[in-house]
Amino acid sequence: MARPRILVINPNSNHKVTQGLEDALRPLDLDGGPEVVCQTLAEGPFGIESQADADSVAIPLRKLVESDNSSAAFVIACYSDPGLQVCREGTDRPVFGIAECGVLTALSRAETFGVIAIAQRSIPRHMRYLRQMGLTDRFSGERPLNMSVAETASGEGTLAKMIEVGRALRDEDGARAVVMGCAGMARHRRALEDALRIPVIDPTQAAVTMALGTVQFSAH
Repeated sequence: MARPRILVINPNSNHKVTQGLEDALRPLDLDGGPEVVCQTLAEGPFGIESQADADSVAIPLRKLVESDNSSAAFVIACYSDPGLQVCREGTDRPVFGIAECGVLTALSRAETFGVIAIAQRSIPRHMRYLRQMGLTDRFSGERPLNMSVAETASGEGTLAKMIEVGRALRDEDGARAVVMGCAGMARHRRALEDALRIPVIDPTQAAVTMALGTVQFSAH
């Protein structure tokens, strides 16, 4: 009997980001459990770094989800959750957004949370989303790396900058958990948590964990 599949979609066209997701999610591809498959959206920009970038992938994501008759659940692996509601309208199978799941996971681990953004211009977009979710009361702050998606995925010095920003969120803003605000940061979660000594949430891992539970329980 075939294993049910969870499709994790990287909405940008940077294959290094997809590779980082595959590495970060490997511990969740459990024997006997759902298969976790990562896919790059070929039509996507090289990095989703603006509202225009996020809006541009909504319809391609919807088409991908609608045309996929094999996957039991979908994860949109971009911290802007682009096309999340559009995709949910296009299927009766569960669709998870990593920002939504990452923040909800942080709230289960600590009273307050902060977010590491890739760039300053990402922060207003993220803040709009937090206000829509009604979660600003437990939000400590968001600080940028001022790097590109590509740099966070493969650049030198990314971890050191993340530690610097994470310490500011912890010590100056009062965050008791940190959410990594870009899928391209996935490879740094463990090292960042070791350095900060507070929970660090990789939102893609959080979303896939939720998808795993949903798919497993629906199958039994």
